Amino acid sequence: MANSLAGKLLVAMPAIGDARFAHTVILMCSHDQEHAMGVVLNRPKEELTLSDVLKHLGLKSDIQIALRTVLDGGPVSPDRGYVLHSDDFAAGEATMDVAPGIRLTATRDVLEAMSGTRAPRDFVLALGCAGWGAGQLENELRHNAWLVVDPDNAIIFDEEHDGKWTRAIRALGFDLAQLISGEGGRA
Repeated sequence: MANSLAGKLLVAMPAIGDARFAHTVILMCSHDQEHAMGVVLNRPKEELTLSDVLKHLGLKSDIQIALRTVLDGGPVSPDRGYVLHSDDFAAGEATMDVAPGIRLTATRDVLEAMSGTRAPRDFVLALGCAGWGAGQLENELRHNAWLVVDPDNAIIFDEEHDGKWTRAIRALGFDLAQLISGEGGRA
């Protein structure tokens, strides 16, 4: 698809109208004429750590990653894990390239690697994802629900979740106050 948003960040506009996505930043993992799928990057599951998930799966965790936050990746398949990671790890066909240097793996292989010595350099685990049917995301874009931003590894992988939305908007050169001030005028 020529206008695919795969690899881009979607940044929710202040008036998105859906509380599930208020102030969210989503890395789009796939987008074609039939569907779109992405992972929310700035909604930590405060009550859950990577150590908890690995322990549940019977895997031991290194102390350095044990306290890493797990993200609420979106309302679709909330019991399924999606790991966004750097391109220094792959699990064959279970791994998909998302953007230059960024991959997605949604199988146990990456969790086993993270619990051992083969952990990707950068990674984030999210439970669930965001999904759209044919034409749904395009309709939301026409109604100005989202801004589209180029990917930024700091926004994708760092642990400062509260500031990701603001940083993503500023990456476009917008003054945040202009977006928050309400609707624009009508001619």
